[in-house]
Amino acid sequence: MGEALVPTTESADNDQLFVLTAVLLTPAQFPSVLGDDYPEVCAGLGLEPYAEGYGLVLGQDGDGARWTVVTEDVTLVACAIAAWDCGMEYDLSPGEHSIVGALPGWPLALAVAAPGVPQPHDPEPQEGDPAPLTPPDAEAWGPAQRRLGADEIAMQWAAWREQVDGDDSFAEPGDETHQGVRRVLAQARGYVAEPPPPGRVRSSFAAGEARTLRVDGPGWSMVARTDDIAFVLLDEEPGEVHPVGRGPELPGLLSSLDELAVRPV
Repeated sequence: MGEALVPTTESADNDQLFVLTAVLLTPAQFPSVLGDDYPEVCAGLGLEPYAEGYGLVLGQDGDGARWTVVTEDVTLVACAIAAWDCGMEYDLSPGEHSIVGALPGWPLALAVAAPGVPQPHDPEPQEGDPAPLTPPDAEAWGPAQRRLGADEIAMQWAAWREQVDGDDSFAEPGDETHQGVRRVLAQARGYVAEPPPPGRVRSSFAAGEARTLRVDGPGWSMVARTDDIAFVLLDEEPGEVHPVGRGPELPGLLSSLDELAVRPV
């Protein structure tokens, strides 16, 4: 995040925290690497999955220790992220009344550090403290890397879409050679009949009047445009990305999923 990450805040124990970055944790927006849905991510952090969500502020104290401050002031964190994305400075200082707690460690890997303090390290454990948060292992193929792969496709849709030429590249729902894709589509249809936990189906802006859908389930992720095709990633097929053609079924399924999806406010 560069020099925009200079502001400081106060953690729950009133020790100064040098803010490095912040992320939203809401049903519509959360770090996908941490889980398939909002309640799963909250459970991993020891938080209640309140519908209003949280902001996570990652930083270091004066000794260089890693801390994650959890705040209920989602709007403040969203404003800070928007300002930083535009290259502007923003003093992210959640009020004490909004702070839920300070968790040792970071749930995400950061390549930056606060200037003038020791290198990032976990704080000395105190009796009764939870184990320090650590980022998921995304080096080897598995759920974390599969979800990161889906994130990349969503962000680089045009580049991935250009790689698909003609109907021969598509997996179809009735194709016996793509049983994993059939399973994913069947489970996605099940979401329409019985809505899944919040965050399993998310909808965000796309070009024109289309929406980008992000759908996750046990062992799989799907990224789609409501006016186009879908891409499926499976835990059991490391590094493979399956394009799914629109055919007669996909348009209706994507429309139904978009209707039940949570959207950023």
